[in-house]
Amino acid sequence: MKFRTRLRVTFIIIIVLPLILTALAFCGIGLYLMNAQKGFPIVRLDYTTMTENMRQVADATDSVFFELKEQIESDPARLADMEYLDMVSARIPQKTTYIIVRKEDSIYYAGNPEAAAAIFQSLPGFGERGTIESAGIYYDEMDKFVKQLDFIFPDGGRGSAFVVTKVNSLISKKLLVDMFIAIFLILIFTSVVLTRWIRRGVFNPIGELNVAMRKIKEGNFDYCLQTDAKGEIGDLYRNYEDMRLRLKETTEENRASEKQNRELVSNISHDLKTPITAIKGYVEGIMDGVAVTPEKMDKYIKTIYNKANDMERLINELTYYSGIDNNRIPYNFHRINVADYFGDCVEEVGLDLEQRSIELNYSNLVQPDTVVIADPEQMKKVINNIISNSVKYMDKPRGTIDIRILDETESIRIEIEDNGKGIAQKDLPKIFERFYRTDASRNSAQGGSGIGLSIVRKIIEDHGGYIWATGREGEGTCIHFVLRKYIELQDDK
Repeated sequence: MKFRTRLRVTFIIIIVLPLILTALAFCGIGLYLMNAQKGFPIVRLDYTTMTENMRQVADATDSVFFELKEQIESDPARLADMEYLDMVSARIPQKTTYIIVRKEDSIYYAGNPEAAAAIFQSLPGFGERGTIESAGIYYDEMDKFVKQLDFIFPDGGRGSAFVVTKVNSLISKKLLVDMFIAIFLILIFTSVVLTRWIRRGVFNPIGELNVAMRKIKEGNFDYCLQTDAKGEIGDLYRNYEDMRLRLKETTEENRASEKQNRELVSNISHDLKTPITAIKGYVEGIMDGVAVTPEKMDKYIKTIYNKANDMERLINELTYYSGIDNNRIPYNFHRINVADYFGDCVEEVGLDLEQRSIELNYSNLVQPDTVVIADPEQMKKVINNIISNSVKYMDKPRGTIDIRILDETESIRIEIEDNGKGIAQKDLPKIFERFYRTDASRNSAQGGSGIGLSIVRKIIEDHGGYIWATGREGEGTCIHFVLRKYIELQDDK
């Protein structure tokens, strides 16, 4: 759930839930209070009775009621004395309680004339209460509680004394206390519900994210968070997962790069140490006078020259790889005729292979007008690096290298195959990785930086092609790479 929606729901719950619970509590407490008053004979009973405890209403009239009752029992004629009635009215503690004295069908005395006139016609007649005259009558329409006493005036007229109390003018302390407690409990309940809901929906996920971020800080990129939640929390979880996977991938790449760099430094140190040691040994031989004949001196100098060339080749290869890996070497693409270009390349490398007693076979199976878009210099480096790698690992007395140009409709495929010692199947997918070497011994005859084929792959991919290798250990290796043909669009006429 989104935070905005969660806040709206929280706002609604804070308002609606307490109101609903308060209404239910009010009804429940009111029903309880009404049931508690079942001992009082009330004429009509509904929600208005919840505004006052009927025992309190009865107590408010009891003192006056019992005083009038004692007077009737001892001397009923005194209720005809106006001064006595005024004295009784003055002693009533509740201002909402007053007395009415009726003689026959008219008001004889009224402590509150206006209120008495309003209720007089509703009062019960003489003797209608029977033997339960001490019980009260509740008038719902006027919110009045009435007690009645019948007596006989000195002249023989029938009289009735009424003690009237206005009910809704009194506030029930019991109801107030109960409602205060109920509202307090409702607010606590609402707070607990909202707190648990927000903690489960917001603070718990944030706590899990906090733990996950500490794991990231400690370098543990395997601590994953899975959730089906929607909204901001779900987005945070998914963003964390994306970040974790990217950091893990970057860290692994950095570690691999550091390992490769350490291997590169070790390889370079080894590859440079071999020719330097040889150069140093032959120079010392010349200085010590070992090369006493012109033939031996010539051999020493040529060896020193060849070792220096090996060092220069290694340094140039490293410099070139650094440039191409950082995209600092620009390409000069041209339309190249496949037959002419590869024919020249084969002729050029054929002279060198002939000196090494390696047979070169070339076959071109594409149309004479086939054209590709390529950088001639960079493509020549591809051919030279692949053939150089084949020559380096040639272990047969009669070496053979085959170069084939094949037509594949919209592209051409170049195959360079040798009959050297081959590559193990487990190593074939890795030979184009930078600094990867299949020979663990790194002897001086086959030593190298391990970046030649990685340069080849980079150049081919920059040309929009792809490269792979096949072969069997002990039988030879075949390098395949594909380049797209250049097809000139024909104008419709």
